[in-house]
Amino acid sequence: MNEPVIVVGAGPTGLMLACELRTHGAEVLVLERLAEPSQVIKAGAINTRTADTLARHGLLSEVRRAVAVNLAKFIELLRSRDPDLPADYRPPAFGGHFAGLTGLDLARLDRTDPDLSPRSAEGVYPMTQQEVEAILGGWAARLGVPVRRGVQLAGFSQDADGVTVTLTSGERLRGSHLVGCDGGRSLVRKQGGFAFPGTPATITAYQAMVELDDPAALSLGWQHLPGGVLVWGPTPGRLLTVELDGPPADRDAPITAAELTRAVRQVSGTEVTVTSVKTATRFTDNARQVPDYRDRRVLLAGDAAHVHAPFGGQGLNLGLQDAANLGWKLAAVATGTAPEALLDTYTAERHPAAAFVLRMTRAQVAAMRPTPQAGALREVITDLMATADGNQYLTKFIAGQHTRYDLGGGHELTGRFAPPLDLPIHPGWVLADLTGDPALAELAGREIRVFPARDPLRPELAAVLIRPDGYVAWAADRDRPDREGLLTALDTWFGATLTAAG
Repeated sequence: MNEPVIVVGAGPTGLMLACELRTHGAEVLVLERLAEPSQVIKAGAINTRTADTLARHGLLSEVRRAVAVNLAKFIELLRSRDPDLPADYRPPAFGGHFAGLTGLDLARLDRTDPDLSPRSAEGVYPMTQQEVEAILGGWAARLGVPVRRGVQLAGFSQDADGVTVTLTSGERLRGSHLVGCDGGRSLVRKQGGFAFPGTPATITAYQAMVELDDPAALSLGWQHLPGGVLVWGPTPGRLLTVELDGPPADRDAPITAAELTRAVRQVSGTEVTVTSVKTATRFTDNARQVPDYRDRRVLLAGDAAHVHAPFGGQGLNLGLQDAANLGWKLAAVATGTAPEALLDTYTAERHPAAAFVLRMTRAQVAAMRPTPQAGALREVITDLMATADGNQYLTKFIAGQHTRYDLGGGHELTGRFAPPLDLPIHPGWVLADLTGDPALAELAGREIRVFPARDPLRPELAAVLIRPDGYVAWAADRDRPDREGLLTALDTWFGATLTAAG
């Protein structure tokens, strides 16, 4: 038996990575310091690209069930303000926000854009991080992924053949690779000596589930106010405050009802009082990124590799996409079907995606400041959102559909997430055949499944080579078969990247 890949952290990124590894044939062991999943309020939605990724593993129905529960809570909150709300009321799909500005219009999207998923019209998928973890935890259990809770990393060392991990209990474990999915304060990153350059914190923000003495004193939704930014909702009791006059004095101090009362009064200008706190967290706009996500057999993913303010809802989704990108590659290396050099493509592809998110979150903080200059900037952004191009650009960012990997090739789909092709669920490499060409199966070989496919929106499309993470490695049109391009793509990825699920 091959030594397992050791994943540190059983949050969404760690669980997603573990499931991808196991799906593609690798042994895996997940270590988590918490005895039970954290109930602290964190992310509140997944975006379109994450929904696309989970759909590839047959998990979208579970996502939709969680979304239905949360939409019901939102409608409950609206009805508490408006008892005359129709019994069959359903809110329109929400495209997300940029810096708290919510004018994005899903109905105005250009559907011919090759970056867009057909799920774009559904907007963001409101669900808690705990609900995401529950779905991924169930998937891990079905795959037989071992998750050891209540154990903590003390240190590790790596050599030419693997990684030795020492726990605080003194137990020593051996793995082929070690992946730190242990959050923004990652012990793996710190002990591994990874650089973490970036910009320091300039804000103090709280997110909490609370009860107020006078909830009607706060308007629903995002508000830019003289004291900062306030959000009440979209589910009953959810409170977000942002003060833009410096970082907290003590990031780790327990959060009290009195502290939240001070913050909400400071930002809102009301005398509302927080009477009880169910869960709360404190965050800043500290924005940093590791230059290289890999040091030989030690890798980082999610917040361990990049941190930023959560505005726009990118953090959870960015980590899940790291895991989807890394999982099949690391499985191929760990099972001996690909050389270690394949892992170089992980940083090459994912670092630019995270760098773009850091840039966009810094821009949102700049636009949130309660100054005349920032107010003017918000007006400019609002004007841009009202244009077709501005609406398209920002909606794609919020939906996670801006990412395109530089994979070479001349087709517009190469490097983009695969379009809907009426394909069966399959976790490995797929060659989609839209013309019934028997020669494709011979070219693909035994390692790639060839499926008949169709795309009514692209009648010119002939064939698409799709990686296990859903991204297109090669594509050709009917009038330009590009067999040489397919052979080049196969030579680039195969022999080097065969996966056990192929």
